[in-house]
Amino acid sequence: NAVLSGGADLAVHSLKDLPTDATPGLKLAGVPERAPVADALVLPAAFDIAVPERLESMPFDVLTTGARIGTGSPRRQAQLLHVRPDLQMLENRGNVETRMQKLDDGEFDAIILAEAGLRRLGHADRISSLLVPPLMLHAVGQGALGIECREDDQFIINILAKISDVNVVAAVSAERSLLRDLRAGCHAPVGTTTSFSEDGSLTLRGVVLSLDGADRLEATVTGPAANAEAIGIEVAGHLREVGAERLLTPTV
Repeated sequence: NAVLSGGADLAVHSLKDLPTDATPGLKLAGVPERAPVADALVLPAAFDIAVPERLESMPFDVLTTGARIGTGSPRRQAQLLHVRPDLQMLENRGNVETRMQKLDDGEFDAIILAEAGLRRLGHADRISSLLVPPLMLHAVGQGALGIECREDDQFIINILAKISDVNVVAAVSAERSLLRDLRAGCHAPVGTTTSFSEDGSLTLRGVVLSLDGADRLEATVTGPAANAEAIGIEVAGHLREVGAERLLTPTV
């Protein structure tokens, strides 16, 4: 509203929280270099375990049967339950420091947070392990910033174009078009991951799960990075073909 009314020239968002449908009058004009996209497992400060040099290599079975996991994200919950249905998923709200304090106070056995947020806030030392594919696919736009401005403000659009990263723009465009075409919100149990080959081709991998993690559907498409949005739509189509809409439609 501030940007539309002229009270501000631009707004900086965490892109994973920005709706995929454009707001009339606004343009997503800047997407700079992306921070790490992984989700991070955070254990209590007093937990006695040797954290490996390569964070991805710590075995997930460090969590005991029935461990209490603090995360309000259906995407994270569903992917963890798919491999560990014994885990208890509990809501964990508040800012990062509040969530970690609840963990250290004994409310949870572990919590899941975005690696990017922990590093940006100076809490990289609390990362116990990184949850990466195939175990965990990240949220659409995770680790990226999205900068909006008025769609007719060519001066600001030109400035934001200079700080945008072409590959990141392509990656998040594919991810966001996947989510938009599925008509799934940012809190749906949908995960993605993108990568680029040496010839510049973009590969988008998408996953949709049931909330309890029992059902897991996956699709992957590779194509020219210039066709990023079309790649996202194609992945969404493949996911619908195998039943994604059934998993994304809440039952009464």
